[in-house]
Amino acid sequence: MHSIGRILKSISILLGVAAVSTGAFASDQPTKNIAVQMYTLRNVGTVNEQFAMAHDAGFKSVELVGTQDLSSHEMNRLLKLYDLNVMAAHVQLTELQSNLDKVVAFNKAIHNRIIIMPWLDSSIRPTNKQGWQALGKELDRIGAKLKKHNMTLAYHNHDFEMKKFDGKTALEVMLNAAKNGNVKLEMDAAWVSRGGQDPVAMLHRLAGHVITIHVKDNSGIGTHDDERNFTVAGQGLLSWNDILLSAKAVGVKWFVVEHDLPKDPRSVITQANQFLQENL
Repeated sequence: MHSIGRILKSISILLGVAAVSTGAFASDQPTKNIAVQMYTLRNVGTVNEQFAMAHDAGFKSVELVGTQDLSSHEMNRLLKLYDLNVMAAHVQLTELQSNLDKVVAFNKAIHNRIIIMPWLDSSIRPTNKQGWQALGKELDRIGAKLKKHNMTLAYHNHDFEMKKFDGKTALEVMLNAAKNGNVKLEMDAAWVSRGGQDPVAMLHRLAGHVITIHVKDNSGIGTHDDERNFTVAGQGLLSWNDILLSAKAVGVKWFVVEHDLPKDPRSVITQANQFLQENL
């Protein structure tokens, strides 16, 4: 009996050591909510090659551009192949207005629950306060429908939403016209700055609205001119340490690497992922 007790105790100790070792290993793995926007990799061959590059750069999550011209079956096959999951998808306003059921079906099939309206063409872009309020109400209507499917609608800004009407940016006017639960924000900090606003101050003014943030930097005129003057976060003009602290403080859930026109996409996303892993 005593020998059996000693054996059981030894097994218990060994299991305990194994559990501690496993826990230590797990804690060293990337667990932060970091993703890459696939628009960054649009010029890298096929979607297969793009996902492979995202995987090799250390990403576990991606933000899609629409359906990437794939069926949900093929999307799931590639996601599984490269050990990736979809945290959000960019979908144009016209698609949300005319094919919402199709959008919902595709994104449910790939287990995505965040839909982001990424861009307003100049032909449909509001030019006054009333227009931005009307857009907010339209997005609220769409967001309410998505909410019934346990999905979230968000809006991605550029610089033109920083124009002010009666002391409020167009972005704020639009979001205030919608219910907070129906329309969230994916803040692009670099574009906020290019629009003349402070990303840190904007994050705090819109606390509760911002659920994701696009992570890239402005380089200024004269550097990276052939890359639309964008660069990797932490290598440009923005105070990314302050931005990240504020983003976490106001409840931002996802940090999404993006670059509008990278000459070397592999290097850009690898460096950006490393920056976030070290600074989040």
